[in-house]
Amino acid sequence: MSSSKLSQLAETLIGSEIVKLGAEIKEKIKQGNKIYNFTIGDFDSSIFRIPQVFENEIIQSFKEGFTTYPPAEGSLELRQAVSSFILDREHIHYDTNEILIAAGGRPLIYSVFRAVVDKGDKIIYAVPSWNNNHYVHFTEAAHVVIESKFENNFMPTAIEIAEHIKGASLLALCSPLNPTGTTFSKEELTAICNLVITENEGRGDYEKKLYVMFDQIYWALTFGDTEHYNPVSINPKMKEYTIFIDGISKAFAATGVRVGWAMGPANVINKMKAINSHVGAWAPMAEQKATANYLVQTEHIDNYFTTFKAEIEERLQRIYVGFQQLKVQGFDVDAITPQAAIYLTIQINMVGKKMPNGTVLEAQSDVTSYILNEAKIAIVPFYAFGASRSSNWYRLSVGTCKKEEIDEMLGMLKSALEKLK
Repeated sequence: MSSSKLSQLAETLIGSEIVKLGAEIKEKIKQGNKIYNFTIGDFDSSIFRIPQVFENEIIQSFKEGFTTYPPAEGSLELRQAVSSFILDREHIHYDTNEILIAAGGRPLIYSVFRAVVDKGDKIIYAVPSWNNNHYVHFTEAAHVVIESKFENNFMPTAIEIAEHIKGASLLALCSPLNPTGTTFSKEELTAICNLVITENEGRGDYEKKLYVMFDQIYWALTFGDTEHYNPVSINPKMKEYTIFIDGISKAFAATGVRVGWAMGPANVINKMKAINSHVGAWAPMAEQKATANYLVQTEHIDNYFTTFKAEIEERLQRIYVGFQQLKVQGFDVDAITPQAAIYLTIQINMVGKKMPNGTVLEAQSDVTSYILNEAKIAIVPFYAFGASRSSNWYRLSVGTCKKEEIDEMLGMLKSALEKLK
């Protein structure tokens, strides 16, 4: 094995806790264990298929020979379709030169950071959250981390952000939030927008502005009385400072189809396009053509959403109710009412308890392992998303959940909890 050093970035990049947990789960399955795997922020395509009409459009696009390089900014037809789709459903208007297409949300997030952030710049983000810490590391920026609280549904507040906002270059927000499945209230997002506008109006003409990266990849998946709000609808002035991250991956169970879009100020989008061009992270041409054709089929999309969202919500609600029943029975567990996305925020507070063999669960990582080994339930701890190692909250994803296994899983959890003293 070579002992030569690599780049500072490569040598200091932190491995993913989720990947580490995933490897452990795969090994257990390989050994013949049945695992109730709620770790995956993805869909089992045998349970949640992409819309049939969309699938047909993809096949037809390949048959018609749409297999060449796409334009760097994405096909005009798709950018027009995205503009129409967003105007119709979110009532905000973006011209085609304010929209950038890429192979999903990740390269767009990367290009936002590269377009806006310089080495040493302050980046504000809350934890738990998905991958912000790694993107800050990529850009050698300064981490300004807010550990969000249960009483705020793990969403950052304007008060928490305000003390850090001076001189910051980027505020990374996500709603609905991965990993919690919770959302901003209209009041809280309004207060955050007011902060950003006031800060930017106080900066000089030649000072870098504070931009908001608003990841709304799950916005179509809201449940019950939950409403999705975005900065530009809240305050049109925010259009000058907001870069949206969005796409088809979660709204249409199409994570592997790889079509995402960013929307924002034309000058920022243009620089992101240049960065993305060098990386080569374009959405495939056939998928772009198919997505452009599908996004304008309003009736088909509405029908798909009705069934798709109902199936997700049923799973989230049943597991939520199960946790509330365990709580009533005296177990130190909890869950937040499902709001959005494919995630349920659950709590398992068992540090200090003794396992049947007398071993004490001394840390939250011990609890995670115990639940995996004893109850055969795999869930992702919030500390995998940057929260404190002592956090006893978890992300439970229902993207691969079989409804017929929910009661069985809850029974396994109850049995495992009963064994702790």
